[in-house]
Amino acid sequence: MALKEVAVNRKARHQYQVLETVEAGLCLTGPEVKAIRLGRVSLADAYAKGLRRELYLYNLNIAPYDPVWQKNYDPRRPRKLLLHRKQIDRLLSLAGQKGLTLVPLRLYFNDRGFAKVELALVRGKGKADRRQEILKREAEREIRQALKRQRNN
Repeated sequence: MALKEVAVNRKARHQYQVLETVEAGLCLTGPEVKAIRLGRVSLADAYAKGLRRELYLYNLNIAPYDPVWQKNYDPRRPRKLLLHRKQIDRLLSLAGQKGLTLVPLRLYFNDRGFAKVELALVRGKGKADRRQEILKREAEREIRQALKRQRNN
């Protein structure tokens, strides 16, 4: 399975606790797909929200594809997410709970060449949680370094 990763939302894993992930397709125009293939996309500040029993991705910034002239192109327009009905209903009911939201983690092309987004159900981390995570990561790094020094001696 050869995935071509185009964009990653690196801040999402730092700011949120990921509870569950799901793969979703995107409803895009031709020039948008070409712009994504060139890597002219940003997942920063993007989120998914339900509207009339459908899921839409908001604030996904896809820069215009220059060789194609597009009248009134909006790079941040809401884009429909393609999922099964049961998945949509389940995610909407979970995201409706207090403190939970849907955030894209990465955008990629699957082995068949379709643009996919990895959508995550997340809960926000507090400052204390983030600090704890940083302390844990530093402690693990120090342990690895100590073991490496011990092996070299």
